[in-house]
Amino acid sequence: MQIKEITPFIGSELTGVGYEDLRDPELFARLVDLVHRRELVVVRGLDITPEQQIELASRIGRPVPFLMAKYRHPDHPEIMISSNAMKANRPVGVARVGNFWHQDSSYMKDPAPYTMLHGVDVPATSGHTLYASALDVYDRLPQEWKEKIAGRTALHTVSKRQRISPEHVGLSIAELKALVEMEYPPTEHPLVKQDPVTGRSYLYGAPEYMDSVVGFDANENAEFFALIDRLIQDPEHVYTHRWTTNDLVVWKTATTYHAATAVEPGATRTVHRVSIEEGEKWAA
Repeated sequence: MQIKEITPFIGSELTGVGYEDLRDPELFARLVDLVHRRELVVVRGLDITPEQQIELASRIGRPVPFLMAKYRHPDHPEIMISSNAMKANRPVGVARVGNFWHQDSSYMKDPAPYTMLHGVDVPATSGHTLYASALDVYDRLPQEWKEKIAGRTALHTVSKRQRISPEHVGLSIAELKALVEMEYPPTEHPLVKQDPVTGRSYLYGAPEYMDSVVGFDANENAEFFALIDRLIQDPEHVYTHRWTTNDLVVWKTATTYHAATAVEPGATRTVHRVSIEEGEKWAA
């Protein structure tokens, strides 16, 4: 097994590891420790079944069935299928998801703290995933902004990114917005949090899942959102994960910004995702 840092600011990569190797408690504990300390871990070329992916996830915490039942794996509700493939003229999974910078499910009161993806069928030349560290983003905030946001909270919402479903046909924009806010009420989170393992401060929130910073006026919100967008997307501080078949990627949802990139025309891409709630063994 080889371990290397992917970038100075986020990520470690493991190569030469198989599923049987990860059954070793000491080796798996090392993987989880890397997730806690490096935010993101890539295990290259891990050939596993859906059952084995769920088993690995269950050793970190509790796999959570995906909210939208129609995108769940038909035999394993804990797995969400992200796919643009078709089978019998029906979509295999959700074709376009996460194509904007975000921290997973920050619009919820208690988001699952870990995400695990397995690259089942991935093109080599498109459909990459971009990652950035929320700890690194906070470190690069100008001091004046660190002082300005200290102790503040922000309202998180899914309304900017809610998908339009067949049952929404005929609703006005105002009615749709009201329905979304009823189903997913805005949630308030501290804007700056501390990582329980490293003790470092990180920025919790991305503009696409935030409505506003509490106490900021419209101009301050616009200026702050533009600033953090620039910091998150700074090419010098973004890791581009170029998927290869059977890659397993695990990250901490609170401290890891990410965004999916487009899949080129004619290419298919299928990835299995598991959200993982905190487990007693690995709780920080």
